[in-house]
Amino acid sequence: MISFIVPAYNEERLLGATLAALHAAGATVREPYELVVVDDASTDATGLIAQRHGARLVTVAHRQIAATRNSGAREANGELFIFVDADTIVNEAVVRSAVEAMRDGAAGGGAAVEFDGAVPLYARLLLPVLVRVFRAADLATGCFLFCTRSAFVATGGFDEAFYGAEELVMSRALKRHGKFVVLRQAVTTSGRKLRTHSVREMLVVMCRVALRGPSAIKQRQGMDLWYAERREDPQKRA
Repeated sequence: MISFIVPAYNEERLLGATLAALHAAGATVREPYELVVVDDASTDATGLIAQRHGARLVTVAHRQIAATRNSGAREANGELFIFVDADTIVNEAVVRSAVEAMRDGAAGGGAAVEFDGAVPLYARLLLPVLVRVFRAADLATGCFLFCTRSAFVATGGFDEAFYGAEELVMSRALKRHGKFVVLRQAVTTSGRKLRTHSVREMLVVMCRVALRGPSAIKQRQGMDLWYAERREDPQKRA
């Protein structure tokens, strides 16, 4: 069975489309699957939307992404884990390739990424470069990561010391355990942070991480890009 594990915090606007896409991909791949939505202290209709789309709802109050992902994995029934962010759309091709990679012996992997809608010029220019860098380094982006249950257990899951970049830490752990595959197929994730945060705000975050190293992402302070209240996206998903 495939377990699609979706961490979510106040995602009522985007979660429905994400779950509908997962249902469509799961039905087309023709593998048994389940949707597990981990509602991390949402104050909106996230939980209700998850249930309306046939997902199993896991309610937590971590406000820490690694712990939230791990809570979903503990409740999952499948032998194949696919972690998908609540603002990310997958398709049949990427799910099929992820399943085939794990069936062929991969411990885990990720995929290429595209942004929905309009994003700033710097993001459009940087994205192809980052996709190549992540593929060359065998690293998954946070919005889509897959692994087998056995590999997840062997690595201890996502490192809960980190409030961000937990997918990079997990990628390295999975690589030490076995084969890691970055798929050619792409998922489409929301570009809302790029649309609602200025270049200056992005640079401040990057400089903080560059100067302080891992300690900068081992605390919630300074991680407003991920943990502050959602800003209104000028572009609504259709």
